[in-house]
Amino acid sequence: MKKILLSLMCLCSLGAHADEGMWTLYNLPPAVIQQMQQYGFQLSPEQLYQSDDAVKNAVVNFGGFCSGVVVSPDGLVFTNHHCGFDMIRRHSTVEHDYLLHGFYAKSFEEELPNEGLFVSFMVEQKDVTDQVMEKLKGVDFDKQGRIVDSLENAWQKAVKKQDSTLRVEVKPFYEGNKYYQTTYRDYNDVRLVFTVPKSMGKFGGETDNWMWPRQTCDFSVFRIYADPKTGGPAEYSKDNVPYHPKSWAPVSMQGYKPGDFCMIMGYPGSTSRYLSSYGIQERRDAQNAPRVQVRGIKQEIMLRHMRADEAVRIKYDSKYASSSNYWKNSIGMNKCIDSIGLIQQKQQYEAKIRQWQDKTGYLKGELDFDKMAELYQKRMALTRVRTLFMETFFLQDQMTLRAWKVQWRMPVKGPKDKPKKQYHEFEDNAEEWDKATDSEMLAALMKNYREQVTEDDYLPDFYETVDKKFHGDYTAYVNTLYNKSILMKSGKPIYFNKKSYKKDLGVQYGLSLSEVWDEINEKRGKLSSEIAEQEKLLCAAVLRMEQDMPNYSDANFTLRMTYGQIGEYTLGGRPSGYYTTARSLWEKMQKADQNFEYFAEPVMHELMSQKDFGGYADQLTGTMQLCFLSNTDITGGNSGSPIFNSKGELLGLAFDGNWDSLSSDIFFDRQLARTINVDVRYMLFMMDKWGHADRLLKEINAK
Repeated sequence: MKKILLSLMCLCSLGAHADEGMWTLYNLPPAVIQQMQQYGFQLSPEQLYQSDDAVKNAVVNFGGFCSGVVVSPDGLVFTNHHCGFDMIRRHSTVEHDYLLHGFYAKSFEEELPNEGLFVSFMVEQKDVTDQVMEKLKGVDFDKQGRIVDSLENAWQKAVKKQDSTLRVEVKPFYEGNKYYQTTYRDYNDVRLVFTVPKSMGKFGGETDNWMWPRQTCDFSVFRIYADPKTGGPAEYSKDNVPYHPKSWAPVSMQGYKPGDFCMIMGYPGSTSRYLSSYGIQERRDAQNAPRVQVRGIKQEIMLRHMRADEAVRIKYDSKYASSSNYWKNSIGMNKCIDSIGLIQQKQQYEAKIRQWQDKTGYLKGELDFDKMAELYQKRMALTRVRTLFMETFFLQDQMTLRAWKVQWRMPVKGPKDKPKKQYHEFEDNAEEWDKATDSEMLAALMKNYREQVTEDDYLPDFYETVDKKFHGDYTAYVNTLYNKSILMKSGKPIYFNKKSYKKDLGVQYGLSLSEVWDEINEKRGKLSSEIAEQEKLLCAAVLRMEQDMPNYSDANFTLRMTYGQIGEYTLGGRPSGYYTTARSLWEKMQKADQNFEYFAEPVMHELMSQKDFGGYADQLTGTMQLCFLSNTDITGGNSGSPIFNSKGELLGLAFDGNWDSLSSDIFFDRQLARTINVDVRYMLFMMDKWGHADRLLKEINAK
């Protein structure tokens, strides 16, 4: 088989490999099935997607940001620890710190509900390209999204009439050259059942993030609850009962060896492998680089406050983890882009497409590489400013969050016929943030934004206030915002139709942010629409040029399958090894005095220093294996995705990619790209020997 994307080995033969690709299941190409079978796959295509006990029926979209898998007849769900991280944090207090110490519900009654958390099962997917394209004829590119939304709403109503528990999504695939409709069933009562302590679930922290070898026990356990009468979806109620699926993923204790077939199913979030060389350069210089710069500042402040105060640590743990994850990813991606000369390679590939276009005339006069280059050049500076603005002023601190909310989406309270008595009101959420941490972070980020952005057009008006009224003192300005603004008065009416409202310093701060944000997006919007149209045409040309080859669409958080084999990789002549051991974890634990992210409780030292791991030990190696490598495809959103063997049995959970191939969102390096998976035997060992979760182990009934 071949692929449509760049090959490091030979640009002339764009080579496809079975271990690359995020394939949709309903239309899996025969050539892909054949390659899977050559690798040792033992199921039929129907057992992947169509049958009542199809593998895909056990895989869930976890919360809209991760993946998971149902592993028992009572609706237990395995996902990553870092996927459940914020739910665990929300249940944690200084007195009962489940994040730090772990949690095990010894009965159904002790399982903890999570407001806003849901899981979705994909019911069906189908191609609706013809219907969508018919409606999009003659419509400007920047308005097409609204047309697609209207179609989605109409199809949603039709599906709801047949079954009120279903939901429909219509998404573009292949850069908008195709559209698929996906039907889901959502369950909104999902409860926390089990989690290991943070020392194990996040072992190695940012030191080991994206790195191999890895020993992190990255899993947590939740349970789906259902309506007691229908067994279907229901909002949270104490009367709900555990969900009973028709089928679930069997858990295997048999392990794996190098060369064994494996496959991952989950919800990869976003890839850009059709992206032009101009787009890659923009991502490197105008998105990744400024993201790294800004996040480095705020993470240093967060970490310092977190290490000084346990209450602050609980509040900011998930915020820090979320920020640092793609901070390090951006560093690694830029490193890989440069080390393999990816931009230059993509330019050579585009030259090949030009030659093919000149020869065939396909999209001549529409796909224009010179125009694309000019558009990207015009947008580059705007994209950099937009990244800096978002990283500085979006979702960072409580003051700025509230300043945005009153601009955009705050509910209105008070009498409808008396505008002056209408108001906004913020609930008391003091358990979510810390004033000292937030204010120091905001002051530092304000100062940094001004240093990074030289164009006065993109400096909000509040900078004039800082200069004139606060003599350039960002700390004094921010402290006044937090101490004096009406926006920081939780539980009190904010009357937005009174004259005093617009004079408030916090309201003025939000208005100045909104004005600049609108200006950036207005200037960037027209360019973005034209660029998106050119990128769509580029993808169409690639698909036509490679029409005799299987191809897959970029990830867009719809269910995908990727497959390959268990195995190591070689870098600089050194083999990586394909698994890690309890001994290697114990050895890292001994370095905790040098790196606090290697800390683990004494009981963990004891558990990992055993010589006999009983039934949890691998039959070939004789030791307990913790994490392992596969040459499968992965990106954000795949976290928590189940990795199966050739029979569709659960081997573990995918949770990371490796540092040496962090450009994989835009280019899959067949030689180096690996998925890092946590071994299910390691997970069950921790449930057994640390958690003593006998009722869960019996329920899972691993073979």
